[in-house]
Amino acid sequence: MHKPKQIRKEAYIAVVGGGYWGKNLIRNFHQLGVLKIVCDQDERTCRALMKEYPGIDTTPVLEDVLKNNDVQGVVVATPAALHYEIANKALLAGRHIFVEKPLSLNYRDGEKLVLLAHERKRTLFVGHILHYHPAVVKLKEMIRKGTIGRLQYIYSRRLSLGKIRREENILWSFAPHDISLILGLTGEEPSYVDAVGNNFLHARIPDVTMTNLKFPSGIGAHIFVSWLNPFKEQRLIVVGDRGMIVFDDTQPVNQKLVHYPHEIHWHNGTPVPEKAEGIPIDISDHWEEPLRSECQAFLDSMRTGVSPITSGEEGLRVLHILEICQRSLEEKEPTIPRAELSTPPVIPAVIPGGPTPDGVFVHPTAVIDNNVTIGKGTKIWHFSHILPHSEIGEKCTIGQNVVIGPDVTIGSNCKIQNNVSVYKGVILEEGVFCGPSMVFTNIYNPRAEISKMDQVRSTLVKRGATLGANCTIVCGNTIGRYAFIGAGAVVTEDVADYALVAGNPARHIGWVCECGERLDVKKACTVCGKKYRKAAKGLRVCSSISKDKQESFNKN
Repeated sequence: MHKPKQIRKEAYIAVVGGGYWGKNLIRNFHQLGVLKIVCDQDERTCRALMKEYPGIDTTPVLEDVLKNNDVQGVVVATPAALHYEIANKALLAGRHIFVEKPLSLNYRDGEKLVLLAHERKRTLFVGHILHYHPAVVKLKEMIRKGTIGRLQYIYSRRLSLGKIRREENILWSFAPHDISLILGLTGEEPSYVDAVGNNFLHARIPDVTMTNLKFPSGIGAHIFVSWLNPFKEQRLIVVGDRGMIVFDDTQPVNQKLVHYPHEIHWHNGTPVPEKAEGIPIDISDHWEEPLRSECQAFLDSMRTGVSPITSGEEGLRVLHILEICQRSLEEKEPTIPRAELSTPPVIPAVIPGGPTPDGVFVHPTAVIDNNVTIGKGTKIWHFSHILPHSEIGEKCTIGQNVVIGPDVTIGSNCKIQNNVSVYKGVILEEGVFCGPSMVFTNIYNPRAEISKMDQVRSTLVKRGATLGANCTIVCGNTIGRYAFIGAGAVVTEDVADYALVAGNPARHIGWVCECGERLDVKKACTVCGKKYRKAAKGLRVCSSISKDKQESFNKN
């Protein structure tokens, strides 16, 4: 068990993500007096938070958070697809991390975060909030004291008709809390895991799942989750051989936990239940908002170096079960999905979930429509969607939650980061980099009530260009060869070859080399040695480096 370095008394917390759940974390850390800065890409959210919490800072750029020496703890409350990327950067910057569930979207990335936290001697805390709920704390105490005897069976129901996500299915959205709690109550790893589900709103994303677990000690468990329920239900039932306990989080504080001292007696070889009245367990004297307790536990772990209940290792165990459940769901998928039985079948360009003979990889959650061409060695990750008549070149990397098409052409060796939509009318030449959450448009003056697809304006991004995170490219413009668009810039006109632009609206502030470094006043690169001179459309290379120097530069 590692011991993180103790934080300074004046250290503060940054929350990344001010949306649906992030606002609750912001409120609690502010009440605890440690909130320094909120990072969110939405300008309106930032303005509203600064008004509600005077004295805090806001920024759309993660790097601003990581450069702030007062910030020693970073709380990640973004969509799950971004958890690994942000947590990894923050750990590399030496910060303690609180990651909302799930820790990441796959075990491999979760394991990297756990190892990195150990290496950097930093706390890695996972937001499995139920462990900090006063009713669950009391429930664990009752089980330890033998109030219901030996554990036999645990089952949970987490149902609602609320926020429905597309970047993760119901299993990954709702079940981590219950998996985490069941693993904690049993103290074992399951010997058997099976999951079944149904897809109603989307052909590839389950809305309802049932997971069954069996443990070496003989304890059984099941988890039922759904976001297609007429009302909210959050109930956990723990069955022992001398009684039962019900935790219902939708009830008032003095009724959230009820002990039923039911027992089963055998008479002449027949089991006969002996029922008893339920006994509410009043926890009002110990009541504190669970999220407040969780936030305080993170601060305590940072200060003391004691590993939390919901450590990175604990989060990794939950990820392991989630991945097994996901595979179980996929194995039960029908040959022809239910939604396609009444329509002509859509034949994917590649087989999701594994490499093809051409080395193409498509994650099982991605959707590849008909008439799509994908080049050798290209990888397409979680929850991305490639629409018809789109062409993707060789050795491209398409990140999570990316939409491409229809009728889009992407050259070879392009890298499109998470949460980018490449619309009809956009053409990317070879080697283009699209940063996280950058934006393309294709209609200059859109209206929701008026179809204007006949007014699509094309956008051409030439070879080697870099489009920084959160930048916006207004349609009808051309981005020159190896141009560099700064993070958050809004491009409203053509950008010259090798130009560096930034701001809103974007303005020319310098020149960049093909290696990505800024050129000096003589238009030379001090890193790789290339020299440039003026050309009709920006710059052009006039002096290349030697082959030996190029090889040395590439190695470094």
